[in-house]
Amino acid sequence: MTASPKVSIEMGVRGGGGAAVLDLEELLTTRLLVQGNSGSGKSHLLRRLLEQSAPWVQQAVIDPEGDFVTLAERYGHVVVDAERDEADLQRIAARVRRHRVSVVLNLEGLDAERQMRAAAAFLGGLFEADREMWHPVLVVVDEAQLFAPAAAGEISDEARKASLGAMTNLMCRGRKRGLAGVIATQRLAKLAKNVAAEASNFLMGRTFLDIDMARAADLLGMERRQAEMFRDLESGNFVALGPALARRPLPVRIGPVETAARSANPRLTPLPESPAAEDVHELIFTPGENEPSLPVPRRSPSVTPTAEVLAQLARSGPAASPAPAEPPPGLTPEQRQAAIDAALNEILSEKTGDFRSIATLYQDFLVRCRIRRIGGESLSLASFRRRLAAAHAGVDLAEAEAEGSPWGEVLGMAESLPEDAQGVFLSLARAAFDQRPCPSDAEVARAYGTRSPRRARRLLAYLEEQQAIVCRLDGRGRRIVAIPGPAWETEPGDPNAPESVETPEAPPAELPFG
Repeated sequence: MTASPKVSIEMGVRGGGGAAVLDLEELLTTRLLVQGNSGSGKSHLLRRLLEQSAPWVQQAVIDPEGDFVTLAERYGHVVVDAERDEADLQRIAARVRRHRVSVVLNLEGLDAERQMRAAAAFLGGLFEADREMWHPVLVVVDEAQLFAPAAAGEISDEARKASLGAMTNLMCRGRKRGLAGVIATQRLAKLAKNVAAEASNFLMGRTFLDIDMARAADLLGMERRQAEMFRDLESGNFVALGPALARRPLPVRIGPVETAARSANPRLTPLPESPAAEDVHELIFTPGENEPSLPVPRRSPSVTPTAEVLAQLARSGPAASPAPAEPPPGLTPEQRQAAIDAALNEILSEKTGDFRSIATLYQDFLVRCRIRRIGGESLSLASFRRRLAAAHAGVDLAEAEAEGSPWGEVLGMAESLPEDAQGVFLSLARAAFDQRPCPSDAEVARAYGTRSPRRARRLLAYLEEQQAIVCRLDGRGRRIVAIPGPAWETEPGDPNAPESVETPEAPPAELPFG
């Protein structure tokens, strides 16, 4: 029985000459990530890929700018206008998989939040299709950082989580359902890491920021000193790596395309001859004949940051005379601090506290402070997060911040990390300071607020990438974590050991807050 012929498409010209080919069948199982600053030729690359693969595989394009709708006339793609409700988009996506039709989801004209909701609904419909419809589909997402942002912005949490979840499903779990993700982004730093990490093929174009060049070099297995080359790449030139492209980093110049985007790059043209000053005023301020009247734009409601909302909730109460800024009579500063510490210790003593979000814990803390009638603002959200991280690690902030304390440098390192990683870093530092065995993956996961050892290992890799820790194994495969700077080291510990469980009869220990 003869094997089916391998399907390869030509992407352009290799750096040393010859055709640069992409193994389409391999791409369907290994996914692709494209990075390049604006003007580097990402959209041209995606268009070349779509045109060359159109006869071989069904395609679904998530198009935030309406650039790919021109594929419809030449290649028969159906353009889906995203000006629909989410349930309708899910039903359309299910029909797309059932009838194996190539489509372009046109998100042009929608604001950022509606784009995220529409993309999440459409991707969800593709993902949730019945098993008999799991035929191969090339799912191309342009400007992927809009749909899988690395950090929260002005978009509502609900829309961001729905979009990020859909993108994560596409890249992490889509392969078994026949969905092959191809994502393009202007900056790797703006793209969620768990989405970018699932790609095995890379095409890296021109970029200028050091952090993006360093990440591109890391993904391609290049040395950091070689990262400068990404600044010198011309538009349309990329460095390729991956099982579907090349086994070693390979310069590629993308070939021509048959269709074009509706938008074109702006070109300089001479200004018209300037009329007299009074004529200019007449042209600008006098309505022209048959000039249509434009509707007044509706203002989108501004999104209030979570910290501000929680602070407003803390200040809310029945109308009364303004409360004094100082603590109420009868409550000394020492008593007030003791009451705050008691509220924090109550939260930490609850077994489920580690797996609740910071926002939920902070609201619980504010309620407990109001029950104790602690006057004024007890703690800001940032201060609460910092003290909670220190408490989980068993670090006394008052002693650690004292002059000459060996913890000063460690606290400075913690503040340079993302807020959700500070508690884990301080826990590792405390174990190293006490020369205790290195925490297992399960213990690191609990400190991170999750039950997933895999996420714990990813966090440790991220901390090591940020040069906050150094991990190594001893001769028996046990892990040792070192803290650069003070040169503290943990004792060897088994990374696969189960999480230690405290004796239920033992009362919870008081945790130091300083």
